[in-house]
Amino acid sequence: MIEWLNTEGPEKDVVVSSKIKLARNFENKKFSQMLSISEVDELIHRVKTTVLSEKFNLGKKFEFYRLNNMSQIEREVLVENHLISETLNEKFESSGFLISETQDVTIMINEENHIIIQTLSSGLNLDKGWDICNKVDDLMEGSIKYAFDEKLGYLTSSLENVGTGMKVSIMLHLPALVSTGHINKVLQVITRIGVIVKGIYEENINTIGNLFQISNQTTLGETEEEIIEKLNNVAMQLIGKERNMRNKLVMGKKIEIEDKIYRSLSILRSSRIMSSKEAMRLLSDVKMGVAMNMIDEVDHNLINNLMINVQPANIQKYADKILSSKQKDIKRAELLRNSL
Repeated sequence: MIEWLNTEGPEKDVVVSSKIKLARNFENKKFSQMLSISEVDELIHRVKTTVLSEKFNLGKKFEFYRLNNMSQIEREVLVENHLISETLNEKFESSGFLISETQDVTIMINEENHIIIQTLSSGLNLDKGWDICNKVDDLMEGSIKYAFDEKLGYLTSSLENVGTGMKVSIMLHLPALVSTGHINKVLQVITRIGVIVKGIYEENINTIGNLFQISNQTTLGETEEEIIEKLNNVAMQLIGKERNMRNKLVMGKKIEIEDKIYRSLSILRSSRIMSSKEAMRLLSDVKMGVAMNMIDEVDHNLINNLMINVQPANIQKYADKILSSKQKDIKRAELLRNSL
């Protein structure tokens, strides 16, 4: 089980998770891509020492990891579990991270910026995530002087993050909007107000498992609270539209919907070989069935965890060895049978 997913979050029938990231840089230091190896080592040591010191009293224990001491599969599992970014993984030779024992806080070192503070919460829980993120930021700022401009705000390696340096992301499960063909129109409306839409792993709009991640486009000219309020409002609109569409489906095609959901559950429980794409599609059906109280022997947490655990690196971790594409599909089916 993935630690940060194992709590019941608000609006759990539609919202899988909430993520907040803060980008920060040291004052009077070159941005990450310009640092020498010795400067990278100094940067990592400084952040590690700050977070593991007695002064850093967040009420959570942290562990430090250097990515170049980890295997490729271990690093990719962290990406699939949303604990580190793909960018940090790509820079594994010169990066590291600290993570809380409950996996809800990650401090990435030497990504695109010197420091990325990330909090993860189950369900729609931005206020909780921001409260923790803000506390981590304040504790770090007690020992580290950030690059900051009175007019522009926090200075970052990318212009789109200058200002608050905040990126807020909410992952939603929108199967009814997708199946009825309303999703494109809905997403077009929210992109016009400066909200970015991506897939589960920040891919393009051709998402898998009917999972969509919405996030703010800019961080300049708005306060942290305004950004959070905006994303919260957009999420609540999407939640309302998805629930409304689910109700319409039940009223008009209840038998057909139940049949689809139970067929998907049966396939997941009996298949001997399965691709990640098929697994995500079937898990999405079952997740909707759980949310609509059509299935009571499976819970949200299990399905949310499986949607991550069926990904390629997690399957190889489950098998405890490197697998071919076909072997992954066989092992994935085994995991699903054993879990469901």
